[in-house]
Amino acid sequence: MKRLLSLMRGLATGVVLALCTVLFVDIPDAQAEYGDVVINNYSDAAGMRPAVFPHWFHRMRFRCKVCHADLGFKMKAGGNEINMVKIIDGQFCGACHNGDIAWSVENCNLCHSGKPGTQTQVHESTIHKLAQPAGTPKK
Repeated sequence: MKRLLSLMRGLATGVVLALCTVLFVDIPDAQAEYGDVVINNYSDAAGMRPAVFPHWFHRMRFRCKVCHADLGFKMKAGGNEINMVKIIDGQFCGACHNGDIAWSVENCNLCHSGKPGTQTQVHESTIHKLAQPAGTPKK
């Protein structure tokens, strides 16, 4: 019996150490992929990493109208006044990310995984690679 208790105690210690390692490691910045939307209208100012929205992952599962008509997302990166209060109230991402349909807001690092300072954009969008016509002021 003592041997069994010792074995269980050792196993429990190993599990606790593994959880601590997982929970307290520094999570690296996510690398946005082509078509992802980096959302950083408020994140940097709030001391959070920008959110990386995997557009094509969602697009494979839902028609455009679900988000862009039913939920009110404008078809322009940075065109929406998304903040955590609205998401918690069930607007924008919060319509699905409510803990019932998809994970809830308590999992910050699942969304806020972008490199700090990254501007709001559609990642690798061709519009960011176009040359400015001569004499056109930069925005």
